[in-house]
Amino acid sequence: MNINIKNRLKKVADFIEYNRLADIGSDHAYLPIYLVKENKINFALAGEVVEGPHKSSIKNVAEYGFSKFIECRKGSGLDVIKADDNIEVITICGMGGKLIADILEEGKEKLLSVEQLILQPNVASNLVREKLENLNYYIVAEEILEEDGHIYEIIVAKKGKMTLTAEEKLFGIFLPQEKNKVFIKKYEQELKKLDYILNELKKTTKLNKDKIATLQSKKNMIKSILK
Repeated sequence: MNINIKNRLKKVADFIEYNRLADIGSDHAYLPIYLVKENKINFALAGEVVEGPHKSSIKNVAEYGFSKFIECRKGSGLDVIKADDNIEVITICGMGGKLIADILEEGKEKLLSVEQLILQPNVASNLVREKLENLNYYIVAEEILEEDGHIYEIIVAKKGKMTLTAEEKLFGIFLPQEKNKVFIKKYEQELKKLDYILNELKKTTKLNKDKIATLQSKKNMIKSILK
């Protein structure tokens, strides 16, 4: 039985280097099922906080006959991980960057044995990079793609220290080097949003000079990276 998963999840699958996975916010367990089917992992947790997707994960895993390889657990964030699971890689896909960063912070004691993190924020990827820096993970690869009208970034990290500049937190380490069409589209859209906000702020009688300066600085950074 074939499984059709979204291209953005296939891209995540390509980066996985370890055998024991925890997929947080697993969304029907599609990624773990695909990875087991492709013989890329031998154990997975499909973690889900919402009852509907959790039940759907159990059903899907059973239908593929993978119940001995994939455990579906209901819980918040990294709470689904137990010490004896010996998880080596964690994936968190299709969420906002703030939520991903919060999940990592709240469950940081569960990261001791985790060698690889593969994170896929759809907004605020800068917060994910900042959190990785704080948790002593360093970024080894990045990718940006568009699917179903949303732009996603894939950030792959391993254990180790890094120090990021303000530009690297915002744009990434590798993405500005490649500067593909999705990257350009994202930041051209961001420039338009910033122009709109700045124009609206300048219309108000009480100018927020600090906020204007911050937004103008971000605008200058974007214009510089798009050159």
